[in-house]
Amino acid sequence: MSSNDTHQKLQARLDEALAECARLRAENQRLREALSSTQSETGLNEAPHKYTSAQPPSEVSSSPVAPVHSKSSSKEKIALFRKLFRGREDVYPKLWENQNGNSGYTPACANEWKRPLCGKPKVKCAQCANRSLVPLSDQVIYDHLAGKQTIGVYPLLRDETCWFLAADFDKELWHEDASVFRDVCRKMGVPTALERSRSGNGGHVWIFFQAPVPAATARRFGYSILA
Repeated sequence: MSSNDTHQKLQARLDEALAECARLRAENQRLREALSSTQSETGLNEAPHKYTSAQPPSEVSSSPVAPVHSKSSSKEKIALFRKLFRGREDVYPKLWENQNGNSGYTPACANEWKRPLCGKPKVKCAQCANRSLVPLSDQVIYDHLAGKQTIGVYPLLRDETCWFLAADFDKELWHEDASVFRDVCRKMGVPTALERSRSGNGGHVWIFFQAPVPAATARRFGYSILA
């Protein structure tokens, strides 16, 4: 394949990604206009937080989050975490590690290893009648930020929308691949954040949306950049 063919192929992919980005922006604008229209009809002036949790988001402040740095208070850091990593509030995944070096994430349970309620390892968590999922609280986030435990987030909401997209790079040239991904996003005017993985042998590129978008749309957008 000639260099001209390669350039044309890359340009075609970039054009597809730009078109998808424009569609996402139009959808975000539609959501903002719909929200504004709803507020006008109901007489509400404050934009509500969108959560699908059974637990009221009383711990989340509706005020704008100021720039957060290492000297910021715990409350400010927790607020930033909640602002960026929005997902399910009624449950969260927690990292587990065993003596064999295996690890993974499982939904946090209030009865884990509490006998006789917990039947592990004979009874799988998904089949346990005493399973009691733990909601995501400020204390849980604080313990995560303080290094006392490692948690994740379930980004897919009940209405199959999400607030962010994460691209995982873990091969030998992950740094170069992540840089190319971010360069494409930069050309499209899409802000990104790069995070080094816990192992140090990979990274994640985060894209945060201004409003929840259909997960299928977010996935297609990510694939259009990676293609």
